[in-house]
Amino acid sequence: MTAMLSASATSRFMKIGCRLTRPLRSASGKSSSLRARSTILVPLLALLCSALPLHAAPSSRTVTVGGGHFIINGKPLQIISGSLHYARIPRPYWRARLEMAKAMGLNAVTTYAFWNVHEPRPGQWDFSGQYDIAKFIRIAQQVGLYVILRPGPYACAEWSFGGYPAWLLKDPDMHVRTLDPAYLHAAQSYLNHLGQQLKPLLWTHGGPIIAVQVENEYGSFGKNKQYLEAVKHMVIKAGLGDAVLYTADGPGLWGGALPELPEAIDVGPGDVQNGFKLLLKFRPHSRLMYVAEYYPGWFDSWGQPHHKGAPIAEQLKDLSWILSHGYSVSLYMFHGGTDWGFLNGANASGKTYLPQTTSYDYSAPLNEAGDPTRAYYALRTLFKQYAPNHKLPPIPSQVPLIKVAPFRLPLAASLWNNLPTPYRSKSPLDFAQFDLQAGYMLYRTQIHGPVKGILDIGGARDYDVVYINRHRVGTLDRRLDQHELNIDVPGPTARLDILVEDTGRINYGPEFPNDRKGLIFPVLLNGKPLYGWENYPMALQHVPSLRWSKADISAPAFHRGTFTLSKVGDTFLDVSRLGKGLLWVNGHAIGRIWHIGPQQTDYVPGCWLHKGMNTVTVFDLDKETGPEVSGKTHHVYALQPARH
Repeated sequence: MTAMLSASATSRFMKIGCRLTRPLRSASGKSSSLRARSTILVPLLALLCSALPLHAAPSSRTVTVGGGHFIINGKPLQIISGSLHYARIPRPYWRARLEMAKAMGLNAVTTYAFWNVHEPRPGQWDFSGQYDIAKFIRIAQQVGLYVILRPGPYACAEWSFGGYPAWLLKDPDMHVRTLDPAYLHAAQSYLNHLGQQLKPLLWTHGGPIIAVQVENEYGSFGKNKQYLEAVKHMVIKAGLGDAVLYTADGPGLWGGALPELPEAIDVGPGDVQNGFKLLLKFRPHSRLMYVAEYYPGWFDSWGQPHHKGAPIAEQLKDLSWILSHGYSVSLYMFHGGTDWGFLNGANASGKTYLPQTTSYDYSAPLNEAGDPTRAYYALRTLFKQYAPNHKLPPIPSQVPLIKVAPFRLPLAASLWNNLPTPYRSKSPLDFAQFDLQAGYMLYRTQIHGPVKGILDIGGARDYDVVYINRHRVGTLDRRLDQHELNIDVPGPTARLDILVEDTGRINYGPEFPNDRKGLIFPVLLNGKPLYGWENYPMALQHVPSLRWSKADISAPAFHRGTFTLSKVGDTFLDVSRLGKGLLWVNGHAIGRIWHIGPQQTDYVPGCWLHKGMNTVTVFDLDKETGPEVSGKTHHVYALQPARH
C-alpha cells in the first residue's frame, strides 16, 4: 500500500521550488539586506521562487515517479493540474487562460495534441498560428506551470474523430488504433513531427513537460498489449520518452495499462475513493497515485439537455480527499473552450448517435469566455492550502462582456448558384475521397419517372436534406436513425439533390474507427440503386466567394449582415432564430448553429472583433431570409423541437 502523506507533509513538498533558490541567496549574502533595502525586489524574489524550478539548468533536471508521487529533481511534488486545449482557445487568449489557471492554484496544465489540425492533408504540416502548440507550452512555462502532454495519436476529447485526420479513412483497408502497418506508419510520422516541436520542451531539456501519456483510455476500446507497446515505442522514437510515460483508464478497465508504466485513473464525482481502491487492488504498490481526469462538468450534445456540472460541495469533498492524501489530480476540464468550425466530436453506440455542440464550456471552473465561476472561487480557496506559503497570484482581470444591438442579415446568396466544380462518379463518393475532414457534400443525380415510392440512403451520415427539382421534400437525421422517406416524381425526369452535413465525427465508442461521412451506402429508389452522380465537396472552413443579393433567397443559402462596435469585448451571438448551419464572424469560423439546442448562442471572442463594422455570415439549411441576431453577455440554453 502506498504510504499516505499528511496535509502538512504535502504542503512541504509543494514548497520545493522555493528551496532551490536558497543557495543563490546565501552565496550572495544579500538576502536579508536586499529585502530591507528595496520593497520592489520582494515581489521579484517571490516570482523567482515560484518560477525557478521551471527554468533550472537542464543538466540538473530529472523527473520520475515513486511512492505514489511525481518526483522532480529528486523531491516529491504533488501535481494540481487542469486540462485546457490550445486549439479550443483563441491564440491571443492563451496567456490569459494560463494565468487564470495559475491564479486558481494549479501548478500544472494538461493538454492534448490533435493530429487532425497538424496534418490536415497527408504530408501537409501545420504548427503555426492557432496550432502552435510549442508556443502554448512555452507560455505555460513563462506563467510558472508544469505541463502534462497527451500526444495521442488517439485523443478522444469530444474532438472530431478523436483527433485522427479523416484522410486515414481514404484507404478502405486501413484500421486505426490497431497494429495495421499503414496506420502505424502514419501515426509514427505524426508523432515524429510533433516530437520535433516539443522535444526541446521536455523537463529534462529545459522545458516544462514532465509527463507524456501513452495512448488514451485504451482499456475502454481494446486489450491488445502489443498495440500499446507499439504506441509507447512510437512516443519514445519521436523523442518524447525522456519524461514520465504513463497510461490512464477508467477504474477497472485495465486493458489500457502496461506493466512497466504507471497507470492513472479517470473518475467522476463520487467515485474517487472507489477508483483508488480498485487501482491499489490492481497495483498494490502503485508508483503513481494520480487522477488524470476528474470531471467537474460534462459536455453537451445537440438535442439533449444542457449539463450544469457536479455540485460544488461534491467536487470539494472529492478533491479535498485526493489532496489530503498527497495524491495528484488533473481537472477535466479546467477550461473547456470552443470547438471552432466543424471540430466537435460525437458519441455513438449502435443506433445511438449524439453529436456534441460547438460550445465546450463543460461547466468548467473557468467558463467558455474565460471568466471565473462559483466553482473557480471555491476551488481556489481549497488549492490555496497547498500552495507555497499558502499564497496565490491575484486573479487577473477579464475581457469585458458586451451586448450587441439586434441587427439583420439582409444580403443572401443561394447555394444553388454558388456550387463548386463537381466530380462525377457512378456511385456517390464519401468525404474521405476528397480529404474532407468535415463540412458538406451535395450529391446530384437524375430520376426517371413517373415514379412514386421509398428513397433509401442506407444511413444518414449525418444530416441529409433531400430536394427534388430544388423543392425540399424531407430531412434524414442520424440522431433519429432515419434513412428513408417517400418521394413522388410525376413527370418523366427530375433532379434529385441530397445535401449532406457532417454533424460531428465520432470520437468515442466502438463505431468511431469506421465513421465515414456522406452517402456511404447505395442510394435506393424502391429497392433499386441510383447511378450517375455528381459530387460537390464543400469544406466551408472559410467563407467562399459568393454573389450576394438583397432579394429573399430560397434555402439552403448564405446570409450576411454587419454590426458596429464603439468598444470591443467578448459576446455571445444569439442565433436562436436561425435554423441549422454554420456561423462566421469577420471570416473566423465560429461554429455550428442548430435551433434544436441546447446551445442557442455562440461565443465570439473580442480578439476577433474590432471597433467599427464587423461582418457576420451564416450558412443556413432552413431559413429563406436572414433573421435578427444580437449579442448577449451570457450563454442561452434551450431545447426546441426539430423542423423537418
